[in-house]
Amino acid sequence: MKRINKKFRGYTLNELLVTLIIIGIIILIAIPILMPLITKAKSLEAKQQLAHVHMLQKGHFYAHSKYSNNLNEIGFEHEKVITEGGKANYQIEIVEASITGFKAKATALVDFDGDGQFNVWEIDENKNLIETVQD
Repeated sequence: MKRINKKFRGYTLNELLVTLIIIGIIILIAIPILMPLITKAKSLEAKQQLAHVHMLQKGHFYAHSKYSNNLNEIGFEHEKVITEGGKANYQIEIVEASITGFKAKATALVDFDGDGQFNVWEIDENKNLIETVQD
């Protein structure tokens, strides 16, 4: 019986609300600072995928003496993109391919920092990796 009547000290609604407001303010201050880091981290996906396409294209070139304009032909398996319920943030495509060279492009499907620009990376047969549109 003594345990039922015993009162426990808890937090009031006002204390909880003040704590949540402080946490919200800290988050609002931190987000603009962290957005460039998030964008940079996500762009690593594009760089890695394009480096993989470059490696596959070189292998195809050595075997067939030409570059391919088909990702399936070189053996590239694209992960399911985020717009279709997958994890990939970039759409990979081969823009041009010939006997002498190729150009592949990775286009972001998500605007990482909300500025209306979608990140685009390109790579060529010489492994020149450039960011054509910054996010």
